Amino acid sequence: MEGGAEGGGPFGLHNLPWGVFSLPGEAPRVGVRWGEAVVDVEPLLGEMAPGAFTAGSLNPFMALGPSAWHEARSRLIDLLIDARRADEVAAHLLPLDRVHLHLPVEVADYVDFYCSEEHASNLGRIFRPDEEPLKPNWRHLPVGYHGRSGTVAVSGTPVRRPCGQRRGADGPVFGPSARLDLEVEVGFVVGVGSEMGRPVPVSAFADHVFGVVLVNDWSARDIQAWEYVPLGPFLGKSFLTSISPWVVPLEALGTARVPGPPQDPEPLAYLRRGEPWGLDLHLEVELCGQVVSRPPFGGLYWTPDQMLAHMTVNGASLRTGDLFASGTVSGPAADQRGSLIELSWNGAQPVRLADGSRRSFLEDGDTVTISGSAPGPDGAVIGLGSVTGRVEGHSS
Repeated sequence: MEGGAEGGGPFGLHNLPWGVFSLPGEAPRVGVRWGEAVVDVEPLLGEMAPGAFTAGSLNPFMALGPSAWHEARSRLIDLLIDARRADEVAAHLLPLDRVHLHLPVEVADYVDFYCSEEHASNLGRIFRPDEEPLKPNWRHLPVGYHGRSGTVAVSGTPVRRPCGQRRGADGPVFGPSARLDLEVEVGFVVGVGSEMGRPVPVSAFADHVFGVVLVNDWSARDIQAWEYVPLGPFLGKSFLTSISPWVVPLEALGTARVPGPPQDPEPLAYLRRGEPWGLDLHLEVELCGQVVSRPPFGGLYWTPDQMLAHMTVNGASLRTGDLFASGTVSGPAADQRGSLIELSWNGAQPVRLADGSRRSFLEDGDTVTISGSAPGPDGAVIGLGSVTGRVEGHSS
């Protein structure tokens, strides 16, 4: 049986991430990755959630809440390890290379944070060398902005170089971005919504968040630099955000949980951590097939439970399918920076590739792949999959 009876490998029984797939000529439906196969969930679990697994997104299933998520996962594990039902299960396993993977969730709202102290400090040093790297509010709250849900797309979606206004010598000019960048991020998918006017506390994180995806929040740095004062990112970010096709459930990441770094000053009461919701995720960035960075997510200053609490503290409601992302993940070492603007130090130190070429920012034809993993129980590895995009020329 695909995946091995013992459920080994990064997509084994300890993981079982959820996604949406289709076969040629068939409608998209829910599946679970097991090894190098996709489990067609509906024939095996359909009676426990009628209609949820035949939808074209995970939203109907996610809306059922944590008890349903746990029950479905537990029942699927039991089926996969039950030798007596091996033939029944095998009839609903599809080789991964036969299926087409879709955007796994219908994204309701998208919020992007700015939670890596190293990333924020690096950009501060680049753009404000005579000032303190961090703005006065940064250690008091997880800074974020509201993005565009309609341009969140699944891995493999082509990256069209965006056009927009850029700063010129004599005023703004219009044209394709010359400073297209990648951003290594981790995203959190909301399964259960909340009532408008009722903040979600840090303690309720796992009651609302279904799972984790990898994110590349592509950024046009020159468009962003001209437009962002005074209201922040807009067209420099909204043209595309790519996510991985498999949503790793929070339940699979129990072994990866860490406290998160100490915070000084102590956050206000609504942001104080109660449980360890930092995640020891190991990320890797390939540019044109060459590893250029390995950012460590476990050192992120603001943890995802704090992001969720801050996002709702004013009474903003959650909806099934909401996506919020960490912002660029960078570590303290030069080879742990999660964007080209940092890796090249804004072009002053271009990245050298194996073919001898150099990159300060992305060129047409470049392919970026972000992959990741997490520690699992008993030495297992939990695969986070990957998110890939190839840069194409701008639309005329």
